[in-house]
Amino acid sequence: MYFCITMLLTGLCPMYKLAVFDIDGTLIDTERTGVESLVMTIRQLLGKEVPYEEAYKAFGVPSSRVADLYGYEDAKRFGERWEENFIALSHHIKPFPGVLDALRCIKATGMATGVVTSRNRMEFDFDDYLREMVPYLDHIVCSEDTIHHKPHPEPLLLCIDMASKSLGVPVLPEEVLFLGDTDNDFSCARDAGCDFALADWKSRGWQGIPARFKFSGAEEMKALLIM
Repeated sequence: MYFCITMLLTGLCPMYKLAVFDIDGTLIDTERTGVESLVMTIRQLLGKEVPYEEAYKAFGVPSSRVADLYGYEDAKRFGERWEENFIALSHHIKPFPGVLDALRCIKATGMATGVVTSRNRMEFDFDDYLREMVPYLDHIVCSEDTIHHKPHPEPLLLCIDMASKSLGVPVLPEEVLFLGDTDNDFSCARDAGCDFALADWKSRGWQGIPARFKFSGAEEMKALLIM
């Protein structure tokens, strides 16, 4: 059964101990930069034209996996070229409206927070927008921190383990809400045993993703976690 933001207003939203966020497409609007840079990379390295909506399906997936999906054997070169194109289009990147204030309010409740991202640590550390958000994000899991990546549950389970150790008490998967924007994020949450909230900033709807919650603004995101 699906639950949307209106369910929260009737008091049906459970309380969570840990809120875990994806970054791209959830906290920061990198979609245009990420997708258009991928389209450019595929054109340059494979000589193929890939429609925007097809490339969007690879949004948030580690570059090594994307290279494999498109049959390009040199994953390192693919990743480096994608990074170059991403940087060239980075002027399109911006945080979603109200996200920083929402994170500040969520953290002020004492709730543990975390990030599970397909970005590597360098991409995380050198993001000026993320630098403003880091004080409100307790536990960070980047791509090099685990063997497996989303949609595998390992990164989310690591974040839960980090929070449990920090709090000094076990955090159960059912006490965790993972907020993300793709089917890979949903699968990661499902297989870790956590609830999932779908970020729908672009008004694409459920996209066939059976998330428990869906939000399309910072106030709705905040309402998922603050009773």
